[in-house]
Amino acid sequence: MVDKKTLASFSKRFGGLFGNSMDNSGNLKVVFHDFPGGAVGFELIARFCYNNGRTQITPASVVLLNCAAQFMEMDSDGHRPSLLDQTKKSLDGISFWSWSELLVALKECQDLLLSPSKPSLILDKVLDCVVGRLVSPIVASPYTSSSENSSFQSSCDTRSSYSIRNNSCQVSWWFEDLLFLNIDLIDKVIKLMICQHFDHATITKFLFCYQRSRFVTATPTEKCRIMEVIINLLSLLDRNSLSCKHLFDMFRVASSLEKISKHCKSVLETLIGSQLDQATIDFLLVPPPRKKHYMYDMNLVLRLVNAFQDELSCCSSLVRLRKVASLLDSYLVEVSADSYLTPSKFAALLLLLPDSARESHDRLFQAIDIYLQVHGGICEAEKMKICSALNYAKLSTDALRHLARNSKFPSRIAIQGFINQQSKLENLFEGQKHIDTFSGSISIEESIKENENSDQVLVYAKRVDVPGKAEQLEVQLPGLQFRVTELDKFSGTIHTQVGNIPRTRLSSLGNNARFLPKLCS
Repeated sequence: MVDKKTLASFSKRFGGLFGNSMDNSGNLKVVFHDFPGGAVGFELIARFCYNNGRTQITPASVVLLNCAAQFMEMDSDGHRPSLLDQTKKSLDGISFWSWSELLVALKECQDLLLSPSKPSLILDKVLDCVVGRLVSPIVASPYTSSSENSSFQSSCDTRSSYSIRNNSCQVSWWFEDLLFLNIDLIDKVIKLMICQHFDHATITKFLFCYQRSRFVTATPTEKCRIMEVIINLLSLLDRNSLSCKHLFDMFRVASSLEKISKHCKSVLETLIGSQLDQATIDFLLVPPPRKKHYMYDMNLVLRLVNAFQDELSCCSSLVRLRKVASLLDSYLVEVSADSYLTPSKFAALLLLLPDSARESHDRLFQAIDIYLQVHGGICEAEKMKICSALNYAKLSTDALRHLARNSKFPSRIAIQGFINQQSKLENLFEGQKHIDTFSGSISIEESIKENENSDQVLVYAKRVDVPGKAEQLEVQLPGLQFRVTELDKFSGTIHTQVGNIPRTRLSSLGNNARFLPKLCS
């Protein structure tokens, strides 16, 4: 039995419920289905009323008392003590609470289902103080134990005391302490940290740690919610604070969740793309979506590289671009043997980056060579489209020689390879003439013979006029390939002679040789 008058004198809600039955001695049954804290909360309220508006308010009880006081409308009327005012006043000393007491209060806020999206004075006060402790560069021993607090507080004290002794120099000392928070509170905590300029790299590490920890017991629906919130939070952070490896790990986890939103995955891909120059080939070898026969998810790579280029357009960096080009070349070599890879998809990958991204096209040529060997049935137009990605000026002499002899490539491409090889060898001949004049080590007879040979090769090659004569060139291709062999032999002779120059010249100079610069190696 309770005294209706006593309760009604401190609670406007009780007063409204009892109304005219205040003097009635009959039994009255009142049921609250959503009373904060249930029976425990009601008992604290009753004690306050029967003790004439006095009660002990501690960090462990202030949240429950505040919520119950709001529920029962126990604010001030000018005549009676107000429990709501007393709980608010107790928050004035929150800056003196220990770290453990703050965690207990925060857990009470979560247990009482205080929504972070709705205004709540006590939740905002606790969160501001918690984040303030984390942001502060010096936290003066926030770990104190109190036997009056709950078992949760005791466990926090034990763990926190251990942390302060062993991890005082580590920025992650607080990670385990906040893992109990639900994702909505984490969302608010991290946004407060960002507003107060907390270190973004540390926030990133915590979010990855939180995701791994919570996924152990979360349901599929909870996993989707956790992943979506974390990805949105990561998008608010400085890109340099993100780890490419961790982002790819998160992408694999997100891909396994069937109900995760497409927008969320798109945001994650944009984040990965911004850090693509940090990736390795293993990161890109992601299995394809279901019902796709490709070896790997090539559409993903297309999207990631495009995202990288969009990010790079804001801040041009040729070094980063060339790192991604090298990564993409390795990927092309890896996937070129995929029998399910269509010519259009392969061409799209080849033409994805601008020509300036590569200093050499040898890896690109290697990938195309493998692809044409595996996909022998594609038409000439598709081959030409694929080969249009090649810049012959950026191919080495060995690659050009291989191209000129390769029957898998279209005849026009092979001829173009021969022309570019000839041009490079002409430059080598000019260098040879200069070396001959300097060294004097080659006999007159050998020089005349080799010059005649080179003139013969060049006369034959100069008959080639590519524009408008593709059909004639295809007929002449066998002869050109023979001349490639002759050029190779002559090139080998030149390299042999160049290698002999230092030894011949230095031997004739005797001991004075050490005072001369090294001409060739």
